[in-house]
Amino acid sequence: MDRLDRLELFTRIVEGGSFARAARDLGVARSTATNAIALLERETGARLLARTTRHVAVTPEGEELYRRAREILAQVEDTFGAFGTARPAGHLRIDAPGLLTRTFLVPHLPAFLDTYPGLTIAFSQSDRFANIVQDGVDCALRAGQPEDSSLKMRRLGELPEITCASPDYLARHGTPHGIDDLEGHRMVGFLSSRTGDLLPLEFTHDGALHARRLDCVVSTDNSDTAAGLARQGLGLIQAPRYRFTDDLRSGSLVEVLPDYRPAPLPLNAIHAGDRTVSRRLGVFLDWVSGLFSRTAASP
Repeated sequence: MDRLDRLELFTRIVEGGSFARAARDLGVARSTATNAIALLERETGARLLARTTRHVAVTPEGEELYRRAREILAQVEDTFGAFGTARPAGHLRIDAPGLLTRTFLVPHLPAFLDTYPGLTIAFSQSDRFANIVQDGVDCALRAGQPEDSSLKMRRLGELPEITCASPDYLARHGTPHGIDDLEGHRMVGFLSSRTGDLLPLEFTHDGALHARRLDCVVSTDNSDTAAGLARQGLGLIQAPRYRFTDDLRSGSLVEVLPDYRPAPLPLNAIHAGDRTVSRRLGVFLDWVSGLFSRTAASP
C-alpha cells in the first residue's frame, strides 16, 4: 500500500468502525490493513486509533488526520474525475433526521446507487445540527438555517407543518377552532437543540405570525419522542406533516387549527463552505433536490 492507499484505508476504518470491514471493502487481508495503520501511525508520530477486541475508536489526533485525509481523497477523486467520462466514486457521510431519511431518501436510494455504483453512503441520524467539519460530514439535511455563517446551504424545498393532538386529549380539553381558544390547552414541549429553550407553537393567520407558549407537563429534544408523547394525549404538537402521515390515517392523531397552520419549514442541504463541492456530493445534492421538488410538498 502506498501512502494514499493508507489514507483511504484509515478513513474507511474511521467511518465503518471496523478493520475487517475496511479491509474487505478494499480487497486486502486483515493483516495487511493492520500493518498499514501501524505504518501510518509511525509516519505521523501519533496514535490514531484506540483498538479493543470489539471496538475501534478514533483518537483526537486521528480525528484531525481523518478530516485532512477526506479532503485529500476528495481532491484526488475530483482531479481524475474531471477527465473523460469517469463517474463519481467514493464515500459520502450524510446527516439527516431518521424519519426524513426513511420517508424520502431510502425508497429511492437503490435507483441512485444503481446510477452511481462507485458511491457508498453512511447515514447518521439525529435532530441536532451536526458540526459539519468537526464530525466529518459531507452534508446535513436540516429544516432551518445554521448559525455558522461559514457553511453553505442549498434550498431543497419546503415541509408543510401542521398542529395535531390525540382524540383522547381533545376529548378532555376540547378542540380549539382559533388562536383565542388555546387558553387552558397544553403542548408537548420541544427543546431547541441550539439553546435548550422551550420552543413556542407558531400559527399564521391573515399573513401574520402568532407565537404561543402553552403550559406543558413533559418536554423533549427528540422529535420521535415528542410524537409519541402526543399520541399519549399529553398535549398539542407541531411538526412537518410527513411525520404524522400514518397517525392521521389511523386516527391516533387529528389535525387541529387547519386555518392557522405554521409557516412551512425550509429544508436545506448544509455543507462546508471552505472547500469545493466534490463531484460525489454534487450528484447527491442534485438527486436529493429532485426528490424534494417532487415529493416534499405533497400532502
